[in-house]
Amino acid sequence: QVQLVESGGGLVQAGGSLRLSCAASGTIFSINTMGWYRQAPGKQRVLVAAITSGGSTNYADSVKGRFTISRDNAKKTVYLEMNSLKPEDTAVYYCNAALRRRYYLPEEDYWGQGTQVTVSS
Repeated sequence: QVQLVESGGGLVQAGGSLRLSCAASGTIFSINTMGWYRQAPGKQRVLVAAITSGGSTNYADSVKGRFTISRDNAKKTVYLEMNSLKPEDTAVYYCNAALRRRYYLPEEDYWGQGTQVTVSS
């Protein structure tokens, strides 16, 4: 079994900061890309930021310069540092990991349960 457990969401005023964490656990051979997605009410889930095992990053245009994604491969953990938060950042944030449970198994996508981020104006 593989689990992704997120933490760090909450309520913050506009202009504030939050740090999300997501730790992967269970039977894991390797983790490729890890990322954060978000889903606002009535909208589709969209990519916020992603980071490969080698450290290459990709950001949605709406968060560039404000959010920073990082990971600790030894801890199987990905982080999202969110600064200068805006009300439009309000959403449920989901952690995603593309990983292999065994060397002989194909890569699969796993998701966390989601954590609410609410930014008040």
